[in-house]
Amino acid sequence: MGDMTNSDFYSKNQRNEANHAGEFGCTLQELRSLMELRGTEAVVKIKETYGETEGLCRHLKTSPTEGLAGTAADLEKRKLIFGKNFIPPKKPKTFIQLVWEALQDVTLIILEIAAIISLGLSFYQPPGEGNEGCGTATGGAEDEGEAEAGWIEGAAILLSVICVVLVTAFNDWSKEKQFRGLQSRIEQEQKFTVVRGGQVIQIPVAEIVVGDIAQVKYGDLLPADGIFIQGNDLKIDESSLTGESDQVRKSVDKDPMLLSGTHVMEGSGRMLVTAVGVNSQTGIIFTLLGAGGEEEEKKDKKAKQQDGAAAMEMQPLKSAEGGEGDDKDKKKSNMHKKEKSVLQGKLTKLAVQIGKAGLVMSAITVIILVLYFAIDTFVVNKKQWLPECTPVYVQYFVKFFIIGVTVLVVAVPEGLPLAVTISLAYSVKKMMRDNNLVRHLDACETMGNATAICSDKTGTLTTNRMTVVQAYVGDVHYKEIPDPDSIPAKTMELLVNAIAINSAYTTKILPPEKEGGLPRQVGNKTECGLLGFVLDLKQDYEPVRSLIPEEKLYKVYTFNSVRKSMSTVIKMPDGSFRMYSKGASEIVLKKCSRILNAAGEPRIFRPRDRDEMVKKVIEPMACDGLRTICVAFRDFPSSPEPDWDNENDILSDLTCICVVGIEDPVRPEVPEAIRKCQRAGITVRMVTGDNINTARAIAIKCGIIHPGEDFLCLEGKEFNRRIRNEKGEIEQERIDKIWPKLRVLARSSPTDKHTLVKGIIDSTQVEQRQVVAVTGDGTNDGPALKKADVGFAMGIAGTDVAKEASDIILTDDNFSSIVKAVMWGRNVYDSISKFLQFQLTVNIVAVIVAFTGACITQDSPLKAVQMLWVNLIMDTFASLALATEPPSESLLLRKPYGRNKPLISRTMMKNILGHAVYQLTLIFTLLFVGEKMFKIDSGRNAPLHSPPSEHYTIIFNTFVMMQLFNEINARKIHGERNVFDGIFRNPIFCTIVLGTFAIQIVIVQFGGKPFSCSPLQLDQWMWCVFIGLGELVWGQVIATIPTSRLKFLKEAGRLTEKEEVPEEELNEDVEEIDHAERELRRGQILWFRGLNRIQTQIEVVNTFKSGTSFQGALRRQSSVTSQTQDVTNISSPSHVSLSNALSSPTSTSAAAAGHPRREGIP
Repeated sequence: MGDMTNSDFYSKNQRNEANHAGEFGCTLQELRSLMELRGTEAVVKIKETYGETEGLCRHLKTSPTEGLAGTAADLEKRKLIFGKNFIPPKKPKTFIQLVWEALQDVTLIILEIAAIISLGLSFYQPPGEGNEGCGTATGGAEDEGEAEAGWIEGAAILLSVICVVLVTAFNDWSKEKQFRGLQSRIEQEQKFTVVRGGQVIQIPVAEIVVGDIAQVKYGDLLPADGIFIQGNDLKIDESSLTGESDQVRKSVDKDPMLLSGTHVMEGSGRMLVTAVGVNSQTGIIFTLLGAGGEEEEKKDKKAKQQDGAAAMEMQPLKSAEGGEGDDKDKKKSNMHKKEKSVLQGKLTKLAVQIGKAGLVMSAITVIILVLYFAIDTFVVNKKQWLPECTPVYVQYFVKFFIIGVTVLVVAVPEGLPLAVTISLAYSVKKMMRDNNLVRHLDACETMGNATAICSDKTGTLTTNRMTVVQAYVGDVHYKEIPDPDSIPAKTMELLVNAIAINSAYTTKILPPEKEGGLPRQVGNKTECGLLGFVLDLKQDYEPVRSLIPEEKLYKVYTFNSVRKSMSTVIKMPDGSFRMYSKGASEIVLKKCSRILNAAGEPRIFRPRDRDEMVKKVIEPMACDGLRTICVAFRDFPSSPEPDWDNENDILSDLTCICVVGIEDPVRPEVPEAIRKCQRAGITVRMVTGDNINTARAIAIKCGIIHPGEDFLCLEGKEFNRRIRNEKGEIEQERIDKIWPKLRVLARSSPTDKHTLVKGIIDSTQVEQRQVVAVTGDGTNDGPALKKADVGFAMGIAGTDVAKEASDIILTDDNFSSIVKAVMWGRNVYDSISKFLQFQLTVNIVAVIVAFTGACITQDSPLKAVQMLWVNLIMDTFASLALATEPPSESLLLRKPYGRNKPLISRTMMKNILGHAVYQLTLIFTLLFVGEKMFKIDSGRNAPLHSPPSEHYTIIFNTFVMMQLFNEINARKIHGERNVFDGIFRNPIFCTIVLGTFAIQIVIVQFGGKPFSCSPLQLDQWMWCVFIGLGELVWGQVIATIPTSRLKFLKEAGRLTEKEEVPEEELNEDVEEIDHAERELRRGQILWFRGLNRIQTQIEVVNTFKSGTSFQGALRRQSSVTSQTQDVTNISSPSHVSLSNALSSPTSTSAAAAGHPRREGIP
């Protein structure tokens, strides 16, 4: 059975099912079809087939409380029958495919054609060879052997093309491999909590099998399909599968189906795993995608559009709202992915500019060469075009064409994409060591441009080890942990129960791993702090929990960002109910009407007592940077049973047990990291859910704010009040007034975080568009992480949802790693600028030399193959050498470049042109008077196929030497004097410079005919190297010239604001409505429609009562409509089109929808 191949997977499963039908009471197929049902259908089906969920557990041989036994044999059998929890990835591109893609490069195709033509012509022996009448053609062909060697040039071009292609393909291949390695690392690190043998353990996601009992909680990404068997208040975001953005409430008796790939947004519970891997819902979709590839997707899109249309017709309101928003979300997420990073945008523009220039130059070269030859041969020498001479002339034209192509090849910097890729790949690899796991390559470079960082407090700026350090119990404020004897027994019992029961049972405090270490905190850190408080009071929470296990909890209101509290209801032995609550102190205290006194008896707690307590206890705690948590309880009678769904009534009239102050110390390295950020021109803002005093105290400790500066610290409510207009809409102008000074946003909701990030990014107040980085760990941070230019998720504390939405994962959750990311990002940018400075110097020189040489002497001093070698050192090697410079701290001493600073600054332009002048002067000197200086034969006007001359070899060699030394100059781009600074920190650079030098010696001395080189003497070599060294001296001369004097220098590769945002994006933003707002609108539309109908009906009834004409009522009705329309038109331009386009009754509702405070409704 085990030896069957995987190809007959399904048939094998069918057979296995037959064998094991007795063993497990249900087959793979049954479970698969069960998981395709939803809601009540599923409940009915489970009841009919298995009796209850317990019945299904029995069928799958598992226990709802104890889980699987976890024996190896049993797990193996389950994997065999029901499959492994692993979805095979799509096949990577093969090396051959990558080679084929690299060959698609236009310049390479032109080169290949040129090489093939050249090869073909060299094998063709022209009959007119002996004919003297063909003019200059026969000059050099006396030597038979030389004519034979004509094929070498074509072959050499082809060889170098192959080199470039292989390098590019290999690069892509290794990038792909690295990326897959990263992906699998991320996947292997994902663990999930399951119950096996009664023990709660964490296992890798791939180890989950059918029949496991998994514990799901807030923030999880479900790894497999399952059936909900017990839990509280579970809400799931199924948008990844269904596209419906509403959260779906799960319950055992209404909708118990949990699907893989969906996110838990609230609550906790247990599920029985029923389908894993390729058989789960996500797996089925993946298999479909993998099978059909592109055509499948195209069909899918079409089908989706049609389905969408059909759905619209069927349920006009729901899908018109949902469907439309949905498409927008899709479009938006695509826009987000497609928007080029700053660097890519600038590079693309620059490459196009350079390419155009090169094309023009090469065309001119070819035209001039052809004209010169034609005029010289047919006009000056008055030769006839003889038929037998045609092949000879054609050979000339081919030679001119090849020269033209070489000019183009040298002009086009194919090395650019290579340099960028190498630089990014190298940085990403090195950033792993600095605890940055990069998920999107360009995030690393965007980070170098960051101007603002919005950071969480807990866990990022602080250590996320919560400990209770102050408490207010029984009317006394203890500044340290109180003595257990000083607390009344009644209060103590309530306190221990309230903390032990009203927290996730997955939260525990375990003994330290090493002797003398700190106890390990597992689960929610705030709850760990409270459990630690119980242990510090010499009590134990375990007995309480074993007395009331999780199954016995009557009702749980889990913590979420709206409630800011958590409550658990238990049934007392006498049938009455008790609810324990804990949460942010100012929120819970508002709901308290009693407080336990020194004797442990409840006394009345009036609003003025509360105000006094806030002043005397909570504010002092908060000002010490402590989080304050209030613990309370309430008793309910057994009958009538309270209406648990009416949360407002339930969560009121509480009795306060105690208020504790929890300390979360600032990480020691954070203040220094923040100081570095501020020096580098990056504003750090803290966005936290904590109380404003706590937040301010921590912000001062971190150095985010300095007393005496002009800054704002706001609470979420106040922030919202300031940025919204009368109608409750967010206005960009209002945000612009706040964000530049805002440093701390406290008590903020995830929507506030998203609003702030969006507000800063969309702001046009500063001339540079702000580039914002955001850190987040919670599920609710998803939208802000996605909206930000770079989203950092926490690797340890982060939920799967946050990681999914992020660009970079901080594997150590530490703020100082973000500073490292900034350093690497700036380094990538600088590396590419260095490479450009070097590359463009070579390009300008080579193009001008080839161009003028060709026009004056009909032959380029630098031959095609030599050009390609220069191209190779410039492109591939230089990009390796300059792109792997390690970053230095000095990168953090300058301000960010921003979006519209050009890639090539004035200083760089000065360097490029300065060095080009030096090189051109020397090369032209050598070209025209070189033979006299070195007393050698002139290489000018050499006939076709003539042997290589020493003269041209010297020119080629000098050219390469100058490039080598200029490569050292290119290491600095801001006009620094010491170009050797830190050169030995980059071994790759040294190796490449020395390596290139060695290969150059080999080419010159032994390259012979293919490289058009003839060996040089030692003194000639010395001169070449000496001229090369002159580059370094000249570099110092250039550095002395002040850039400010050179006003005529143009920059290149700048992104203008206008080009950056395509039209559709501008329109997108107008319609971008927050999800919650969309819900509100849907509600309002319904409400106003209802109102409208009722109004009409009342009017009709009144009309009949009073006997006045029916027309009057209608007239009044239409006047209401027109009134609202006018109101709309005045109040909000963005809705004008909407309200006018719709027919009049709907227009009332539409107009009203945008404007809750609408006049015009009587």
